[in-house]
Amino acid sequence: MARVTVSIGSNIERERHVQASLDALAESFGPLSISRIFESEPVGFEDGRNFYNLVVAFESDRSVGALQAWCKRLEAANGRRKDLPKFGPRTLDIDLLTVGHLSGTHDGVELPRGEILHHAFVLQPLAELLPEARHPLTGETYSDHWARFEAGHQRLWPVDFSWQGRRLSSAE
Repeated sequence: MARVTVSIGSNIERERHVQASLDALAESFGPLSISRIFESEPVGFEDGRNFYNLVVAFESDRSVGALQAWCKRLEAANGRRKDLPKFGPRTLDIDLLTVGHLSGTHDGVELPRGEILHHAFVLQPLAELLPEARHPLTGETYSDHWARFEAGHQRLWPVDFSWQGRRLSSAE
């Protein structure tokens, strides 16, 4: 079994799609560790709708290819369309960040995902969720990476969010 981390984002019916993704993850993989949910301004998008972003960790023995295919099926089941522009509004975006300590290309997926070290909406929730876990390439903890991160124009803030009767995050 390997610890898998995924990032989840939505800027269309955000609460509904984040809830649906958490339901599907729990049903398929069992217990989840879930970061706070953050609202963030879009980075690189022409549509100005803010996103909800979070990171989820769970255990799995599935291959990288099987995990990637599962994520793409979940996106499609939630109305994600491949015929729309890459940097456009989306119902659900779920990306593999890490699978255990794997690095390099596995089943056509580059691990760890490059966004980890470049986007606040990925690194902050990951650093809060798994502060002492180490990035597979740098060997540094996610909390150390976050402490040095320069967010610049990448604004994000926690929001009130509950799932299955459990408060996951609160606006501060």
